[in-house]
Amino acid sequence: MTNETLLSHIREIVGKQHVLTVSKTTERFRRGFRSGEGEALCVVQPGSLVDYWKVLKACVEADKIIIFQAANTGLTEGSTPKGRYSRDVVVINTRRMDQIQPILSGDQVLAFPGATLFSLERMLKKFNRDPHSVIGSTSIGASIVGGVCNSSGGTLVARGPSYTELAIYARIDENGTLKLINNLGIDLGDDPETILKRLEAGDFTALPVEDGRNASASNYAEKVRQIDSDIPSRFNNDGTGLYEVSGCGGKLAVFALRLDTFAKPKRQKTFYIGTNDTAVLTRLRRDILGGFETLPISSEYMERDLFDIAERYGKDTVMMIDWLGTDRLPTFFALKGAIDGRLRGFGLGNLTDHVMQLISRLTPGVLPKSILDYREKYQHHLILKMPDDGIEEAQAYLVKLFDEVEGAYFECSEREAKVAGLHRFAAAGAAVRYMAVHSKDVEDIIALDIALRRNDQDWYEQLPSDVTDKLVHKMYYGHLMCHVMHQDYVVKKGVDVKALKQRMLELLDERGAEYPAEHNVGHLYPAKPALADHYKWCDPTNSFNPGIGKMSRAKYYAED
Repeated sequence: MTNETLLSHIREIVGKQHVLTVSKTTERFRRGFRSGEGEALCVVQPGSLVDYWKVLKACVEADKIIIFQAANTGLTEGSTPKGRYSRDVVVINTRRMDQIQPILSGDQVLAFPGATLFSLERMLKKFNRDPHSVIGSTSIGASIVGGVCNSSGGTLVARGPSYTELAIYARIDENGTLKLINNLGIDLGDDPETILKRLEAGDFTALPVEDGRNASASNYAEKVRQIDSDIPSRFNNDGTGLYEVSGCGGKLAVFALRLDTFAKPKRQKTFYIGTNDTAVLTRLRRDILGGFETLPISSEYMERDLFDIAERYGKDTVMMIDWLGTDRLPTFFALKGAIDGRLRGFGLGNLTDHVMQLISRLTPGVLPKSILDYREKYQHHLILKMPDDGIEEAQAYLVKLFDEVEGAYFECSEREAKVAGLHRFAAAGAAVRYMAVHSKDVEDIIALDIALRRNDQDWYEQLPSDVTDKLVHKMYYGHLMCHVMHQDYVVKKGVDVKALKQRMLELLDERGAEYPAEHNVGHLYPAKPALADHYKWCDPTNSFNPGIGKMSRAKYYAED
């Protein structure tokens, strides 16, 4: 099949307007959220599960590489092409297939390929339930399927990585044959098109699964409490968290997932904690995980340098969510990406960041005085959110703790809790904004998300001078209870970023850390044996998203 024949056939399936071939219109789909870019024959946007299946069949018959993408919010280049390939690349963007179907009275949902966490969070309000993840990925429009495929984590202490053993997906087998596999635990028939039509129409009866398969990482609360284990609690290369689509990294074509939802707490209270001694937070973490009856909802750490960067370069994000809510944020980020793509052709790719930064500098501050006072007093900040009976448990504990150690805490009002959480969320994009505004003075950003050993008591990084001398800023934040830390480094102009990053990874290896923790290996990190084996099982011909995990890009994983 020639490329023109393939393109003509795909246009017949999805409509001409949903097959993009012009470089300027495909750029935002071919360029990663933070980095990475490659070429593609076309970008296809199917609008139904049946059309998705037909496009897949055509691409497999034409022997094309296929890269799946939803919101393109990945941070490790795993949802876009990277460089050149030996075969033509077709990017299938799934955002038009965004249906979510509640089942079992909202205790579970069926999520289609383009459905977002934000839409799920909004839909579940009528059931008084929550999705796996809340503000964070939800706000920028990240997809539910992307989270599961990438074993994404999140802020919520008891829930662990996004995970399910119940899915319907397509796989190319060892003989190159595309097969649809229904492991949803729902009877939909036998023929692929019939199965997908019934699924989309809701023409089925969903029953609880009787064979013990899970629709969430149901054992994680017990796992995170094992504070004396020398193995991190969650990380992408963990073989125990890999199951078919879960952790597949785009090596399977997912049509729908079946996922648990979670009851909202009846009450919740946020405690803002400050200290100048990281040993205080170590003790707090071990005491809570080892002794509390109730686990926290979340425990978000920020170091003062990152606090300052986020206050200046994430302020507009805080204001947007605070004033407009999260409803408009996914649309805003999509619009910003489209504008940036257009302007980049004129050498103005960072213009929107400069404009937004100027606006934020001209507007009043948003952080409450109570939080700013803690910024002056303390280097290390923790936002601890407790549910239900855990509120009184935390109140009693914190009074006793700060009678004995350096530091302090206060109970947040509803307003203080909201803004503190938004400020922590905005920190995740602060380094990217800093680089966009100071691109002439900065070489690049090294962004690491790492999983520390659960028994590691010296968790705060101490870098040698041969590393710090090459940095403009180092920014530390993360999920304290899970020991998953995000560490962003702004690198001085002229520094060999690749060599510096390798040096940092060697230091992490010495500490027994795992990386990445929750953003997938993408094209930036090697897949260790368990993950590499999973990728090969999912995709024996290496036709879906080849090259991730620094593996072969060639068919059947031949040497490149």
